[in-house]
Amino acid sequence: MPDKKNAEIFIDSYNKIDAQLRELYGFKPQQSFTDVVRRSAEKNAVVRRYENELTDYARLRNAIVHQSTDGRVIAVPCDDVVEDILRIERQLCTPPTVGEKLREKQVTSIDAAISLRQAVLLIARTGYSNLPVYEGKRMVGILNNRRIIKALGEVLREGGSADAFLSQTAAGEVVEPSDLFVYYRYVGKQDSLQSVLDAFESNKKLLAVCVSETGRAGERIVNFITPADLAAIHRMLEDY
Repeated sequence: MPDKKNAEIFIDSYNKIDAQLRELYGFKPQQSFTDVVRRSAEKNAVVRRYENELTDYARLRNAIVHQSTDGRVIAVPCDDVVEDILRIERQLCTPPTVGEKLREKQVTSIDAAISLRQAVLLIARTGYSNLPVYEGKRMVGILNNRRIIKALGEVLREGGSADAFLSQTAAGEVVEPSDLFVYYRYVGKQDSLQSVLDAFESNKKLLAVCVSETGRAGERIVNFITPADLAAIHRMLEDY
């Protein structure tokens, strides 16, 4: 038989989830937990993932609270259910952060004055396809394969020389500052790991999530998270 204490743990975890969602999204006290979950699922990927379970747990909570008499608990959650709701609680109330879970990668940056030829050779040698470009201490953009191919293609279409273009064009002339808001998303070390998945889900054009100290656009990048990292992030969240 499941331990009666499971009911107490379950109710405590349920209440923390309820309070967290109401605080996050400003739901009214009179709104039911089921309605809170349904509306939160539209905004929160964690709730969306566990929406069916949370709806079932609302019914279980009612059975425990409203149908228990004389101190007797007539509905006791099994161990698996308790572990499950505790996992959901952790992901919603104390989510793992980017800085905690992801080891920083080496980020190679370049000076805006170097030639595209040098930049291409650097990409070929290192395998890094996103290079932050700086003028002094100010980042002016990110050079990537897509931007290089587009610029080179325009030159070839007009009958120009690829070698001359690569040798005579500075990397800073090719980058577009607007790319930072279209193909990249900044997050800070203290942002949740789930926010990385949310960024890729909401923007299918995203090439990478840029990790900086506080998440301000243009801040020095300490890590790039690309689509190749998403499977590992999903596993981290499932195991958390």
